[in-house]
Amino acid sequence: MKLATYLYKDTYRVGAVVEDEIVDAGDAYTGTQGMPVLLQGGNASLARLQESIESDQQRIAIADIRLAAPLLKPAKFFGVGLNYTDHIAETGRDKPEYPTFFNKQTTCIIGPGAAIHLPRVSDKLDYEGELGMVIGRRCRHVPLARASEIIAGYLIVNDVTIRDWQTRTHTWTLGKSFDTHGPIGPWIVSADELGDPHALAIRTRVNDELRQSFNTRHLIFNCYYLVEYLTTVMTLEPGDIISTGTGSGVGVKMDPRGYMKPGDVVRIEIEKIGVLENPVIAEPGDTAFID
Repeated sequence: MKLATYLYKDTYRVGAVVEDEIVDAGDAYTGTQGMPVLLQGGNASLARLQESIESDQQRIAIADIRLAAPLLKPAKFFGVGLNYTDHIAETGRDKPEYPTFFNKQTTCIIGPGAAIHLPRVSDKLDYEGELGMVIGRRCRHVPLARASEIIAGYLIVNDVTIRDWQTRTHTWTLGKSFDTHGPIGPWIVSADELGDPHALAIRTRVNDELRQSFNTRHLIFNCYYLVEYLTTVMTLEPGDIISTGTGSGVGVKMDPRGYMKPGDVVRIEIEKIGVLENPVIAEPGDTAFID
């Protein structure tokens, strides 16, 4: 099942993507927390949605709605650095003994087709195509053998990074959290539909140029290990996102540098999931505000 959040008649709603249409999940799953509520309902909620798919329930053409980020305000959004051997090689760093987690602040999240901003303070705007996991159950101390049980599904993440701000702090958080620098989507593919997450081809293109081509079989710390490791420390909740890291080919390691600029379009494709595409624009002049 492909689970999407979409904007229809000025309301965020949740539904299942079936070819070029959406089957709505119902009024219980609206607003910015619609998707986490659906995930928290577990198999019962998904079974009801499956019944709607199999019935004659009215469908909405995708052309008549706007796909949003599948998760609009997750409680947590983690990234993992240096999790592919080829990326470690291009950075010149040592292979980590433990996963290198960092936070992406959730205000960075945007959906498919939304614009990535080149910020006013830097031109070092980089892409990182990644597989993201979505947590489906509240959990703590999950053993490796059961980690797959708490993953609701998978999506595409572009871990957009401002490279000079990344190195200003050891945590990398500032360089990873600029507004609009967390594109996710286009939907969540359920774990049962996707199958093994450790054999997926990932390709990143900027305009028509292939920049990254790697496979999740080369993850150093795989999806299940990341879940086990994180839940040793903290409770994970439905809708939390864990982005698993990127392969080689990032712009900062190109000669000359391959940073993104206004007018570019970055397109990330992951096997069995789909395509996440976002244009790049200069940060608009009206982004300053005080609530």
